Amino acid sequence: MAFSAREVSWREWVALGSGLVAVGTLFLPWTNLTATNQDAEEALRESPAGEVARNAFTTGFLAYAGPLLLLLAGIAVAVLGQNRKARVSGLPHLWLIASLVALVLMVLGWVVIDRQFDEDARLLLEQGGVGIYGGFGRYLALVCCLVSLFAATWDVRLARRRGTPANRR
Repeated sequence: MAFSAREVSWREWVALGSGLVAVGTLFLPWTNLTATNQDAEEALRESPAGEVARNAFTTGFLAYAGPLLLLLAGIAVAVLGQNRKARVSGLPHLWLIASLVALVLMVLGWVVIDRQFDEDARLLLEQGGVGIYGGFGRYLALVCCLVSLFAATWDVRLARRRGTPANRR
């Protein structure tokens, strides 16, 4: 059976699209430093932009692992979704699990957001009135992950309801 883009369902397009957008967010700011007092604000303005607003690659493994996993799952679902054997063997379930793991990685990355700095730097930032916050890329990647998780859940429910591979359309 040859691959045909016309046969890819909307749920599979959602998987691929959310993975592509999530990987695109890796280049946006994932961590932002903001100051509460004037002296710290001036020091941040004089700092290199890459230190004040960090992308996912400079933030660490927990930042870029989730979006990359979403992309891999999206590619697998879009390419293998037409294969009945792959769908019956659990492709929708694999997609659901990959989306859940990506969500856990992103949430863990948010919980340990300050761990990208060593202990001395964290102490210095805290004493200087500098806060560490999630950037736009982190929020957008989380939305992509939730969209993929919703579509994967829908796909699994359709497959279970029919006892066969999920309806193509």
